[in-house]
Amino acid sequence: MTKRIVITGTDTGIGKTVFSAGLAGLLDGFYWKPVQSGLDGETDSEVVARLSGLPAGRVLPEAYRLKSPLSPHRSAEIDGVMIEAADLSVPAVPGPLVIEGAGGLMVPLNRRTRFIDMFEQWQLPVILCARTALGTINHTLLSIEALRARSIPLIGVAFIGEEVADTQRTIVEFGGVPQLGRLPHLVPLTGETLRDAMVGGFDLALIAGGG
Repeated sequence: MTKRIVITGTDTGIGKTVFSAGLAGLLDGFYWKPVQSGLDGETDSEVVARLSGLPAGRVLPEAYRLKSPLSPHRSAEIDGVMIEAADLSVPAVPGPLVIEGAGGLMVPLNRRTRFIDMFEQWQLPVILCARTALGTINHTLLSIEALRARSIPLIGVAFIGEEVADTQRTIVEFGGVPQLGRLPHLVPLTGETLRDAMVGGFDLALIAGGG
């Protein structure tokens, strides 16, 4: 399988890095975070390397590493860097590739380009990660509409959090998208507990065949 999948979210801090780690591990693939904002503490790529179980070298280096934990466009400006779309060409790798965006679809990369612009250019299938908590219906349905307005292929929604059956059903029905599964908040969060949760909570065949 050589599928390339983009992971985005309805917001920042919802758990899409943990989901990306789990998916990259299940696919026995590669992971790429094009832009990392914030270098204090563990970066997203380091989290994926720790949790995914992927061999060394399967977590690809970021195109941009920015110091401040801000929107990429502002973090780049503070660092005196201009993020160029031409530097964000999808790497060619000999296997499945999981690509993780930063924050949500409308997060700016520079003063002209947002992540959704790159996703439209790439035309790769997207998985939308969404909270199950209050407010997610609005944010998730808006994100689904934004993807469809750009004709960006959407595999489905991956929910993150505790089971909220009616909220999940409402998003799936109004959005007309598959529910790919749900990843609970894991305590403890380890490579083993993550893999078990992904295997038990997601239909890999639906993910691999979607988009």
